This record gives sequence, C-alpha cells and structure tokens, in this order.
Amino acid sequence: MGAILRLKDLSKRFGGLVAVNEVSLEVPDGGIIGLIGPNGAGKTTVFNLITGNYRPDEGEVFFAEQKITGLMPHKIVELGIARTFQNIRLFQEMSALENVLAGCHCRMRSGTLASMLRLPAQRREERQALERAMKELAFVGLEAQYDNYAKNLSYGNQRLLEIARALASSPRLLILDEPAGGMNDQETQSLIGLIRAISALNISILLIEHDMNLVMKICDSLVVLEYGSVIAEGPPAEIKKNPRVIEAYLGADDKTTAPE
Repeated sequence: MGAILRLKDLSKRFGGLVAVNEVSLEVPDGGIIGLIGPNGAGKTTVFNLITGNYRPDEGEVFFAEQKITGLMPHKIVELGIARTFQNIRLFQEMSALENVLAGCHCRMRSGTLASMLRLPAQRREERQALERAMKELAFVGLEAQYDNYAKNLSYGNQRLLEIARALASSPRLLILDEPAGGMNDQETQSLIGLIRAISALNISILLIEHDMNLVMKICDSLVVLEYGSVIAEGPPAEIKKNPRVIEAYLGADDKTTAPE
C-alpha cells in the first residue's frame, strides 16, 4: 500500500520556540493514522503545515506523490485534502445545508457570468451541489437538521457538520483535529462508526484525538509527538506499552500503561 501523504523532516519555529522538529510520517492510501501526544506537543501545528495554514521552515510535504509544500490552503483543498478544526469553524448564522454547500464550492466550475445569467450549466451544477450537500448531511446523520442554523445545533452535531462540510469537497485525505472533543460517550461511539464508514469509502484519515479509547479502536497506526518531535510510532497495541509514551503522558514515576 503506497503513501497518500508523506512528511519529510518537517520543522516549524515561532521565534525561539521549536513547535515541530524534523517530523516525518506517512499516511498509507486508505489507512487511518492517529497523531497523538500531550497538550502542546505540536500536533495541530503539523496539521497546519500540511494544509497550508503555516509554511514550514524546513522539510517537505508530499500528497499523492506531488510536492505541496507552501501551497495556499484553497489549492490544497482542490488537490483533495480536507480538514476539521480543534475549535469549531462553522458559519454560525447559516443553516447546516448552507455550511455543507460551502464545502462543495471548490468543485464548482461555473463562473460569475454564468451565475448572473443563470445559464443551464450553472443551474445544473447548483442542483448537483444541493443533492451532494444533502447526501453528506444524511451520511453523518444530520439530514433532518438541514434548515437549522449551525449555532442551534448541539456541540456534538456541530462536530458532525464540520465533517459533512469537509466530505462535500470530495477529499482523498480527511484530517480530523480532535473530532470527539466535547462529545459524550454515546456520541463518541457513533463517531467511531462514522470514521469507519468514511474509511470504507477509500478516504484516508489522519486524526488528532485525546480520547485514547477511540484511537486504539480505529487507528491502524499511531505517531506520538512530544515537544514537537516524534518519540514513537507503530500499531496501537505497541504504542500502548511503549515506556517513553507512558512517561510522556503520565510522568516518569508512573508505571501504568498509556490511557486506553
């Protein structure tokens, strides 16, 4: 299985702070990879380097064998990488349907003139976008909420709406930043099923998540960061028992395994 995403010696500094230090990792095509580590380990910074929100000081990012280092975020989305955010970023005064339609935008080709004149091709594309947006809402279980404002949805459903919007851009790689954040146990169990369903569509997944029960259940492999550097990587069962990972999470004097 080839790698759809490859990071090579990626580094990022903010003044004197080294947020990411020579990080290399691969996401296999069709795989589910977890990026874990203590708070402040540099996980979200890695995501921002992949998606073009930050430019690395050193290192390269390759997607589907194409170098994408330093590309603008919208170009990276067009290539097939979509993401959600640790802090939810929805259009709160827009409906759930309108939020997902925003995710369809990068695949729409009608120009300004066609939209103004309401040409047949533009109307057809608009109809297809509506159908796609409703399909993604149904996929995440929010079809009945299509006309509700995002701000009126529960926190867990707002997380799902972000995923639906990301899926509407037709990604080959989905990057999830703490998708279970703020969810209760029942919502988290449903999320596990959703992530597996996304993977079954042959969409590769890279995720950050502090819920170790979730990552142990769904990830093929884990990469562990501490102070911006990779300290371990491998199957969840191995990572769970890794002494350095246990120390990073729990402290040097605690001899128990990493959280499940």
